[in-house]
Amino acid sequence: MTLKKNMRILYCDSVFDIKIIEPEYEKEKQAAIDIGFDYTLISFEELIEGNISKALRFVEEAQNKEIAIYRGWMLTPSQYTLLYNGLLTKNIVLINNPKEYTHCHYLPYSYDKIKSKTPKSNWTKEITDKAIQKLTRDFGEDPIIVKDFVKSEKHHWKDACFIPNASDSGKVSSIVNKFLELRNDSLNEGLVFRKFEALEYLAEHSKSGMPLTKEFRIFFMNHKVLQVFNYWDEGMYGETQPDLNEFLEIAQTIESNFFTMDVAKKKNGEWIIMELGDGQVAGLPDHTNTYEFYKKLKNMLI
Repeated sequence: MTLKKNMRILYCDSVFDIKIIEPEYEKEKQAAIDIGFDYTLISFEELIEGNISKALRFVEEAQNKEIAIYRGWMLTPSQYTLLYNGLLTKNIVLINNPKEYTHCHYLPYSYDKIKSKTPKSNWTKEITDKAIQKLTRDFGEDPIIVKDFVKSEKHHWKDACFIPNASDSGKVSSIVNKFLELRNDSLNEGLVFRKFEALEYLAEHSKSGMPLTKEFRIFFMNHKVLQVFNYWDEGMYGETQPDLNEFLEIAQTIESNFFTMDVAKKKNGEWIIMELGDGQVAGLPDHTNTYEFYKKLKNMLI
């Protein structure tokens, strides 16, 4: 995709004041301004309610076709499509179309692209005991984790994420039921089961007690590396860095202009892909130098 030098960043407004940015993105907004990006606020609440005209009330129509990047909360594919089409009426095109957004946002849609470097996975939209037990039997006695098409409940590791033995039907039911209870109306599409891989230990999460491992988040723009971040803000990474050569070839096949690839180091030293994500809704770690991130983003868009 060929992009304009002057392009727009779209941020969510505050729930309490439609004329100010959601506080979570204030630091990013300031960096974007300093680098020279234009920005506009949209209403996340109106968007998810389907009120696209109200959601985009402060978005002025572009005189010439303009490319935009959304930096905000996760959207379902249908919500993203609503946003994408609403912006088109204002002569604004989001950097990823709805198909490209879904490709990286839902693991099953990109699994074939990363299959050679990611844990074995299967999934279902049919949430019944029969379907669940059929899928988990495919892992034998291996440990697995459960998630939906986007998110896990990893901060409820022992109760709603990690299943020590996939053949233990009672444990499977218990963990899956707790997972569904926690996700509730936020469940994305269906259930995904993934083989648990032993990763190199980093630290124990200070709040949830979840085991943190050596993981990294790689941002890609137009299939080129934008920046690499330590995934966790806790723990000592030391000199550990991922071997990007292992992932660059796969990155060329991903059907997206702006995406993330989360990678991790196994205990045996092998590097694997944990998941992909759309770059517009992927979080930046707390330690991020946002000025440097937006500067690199701007340079790659010129």
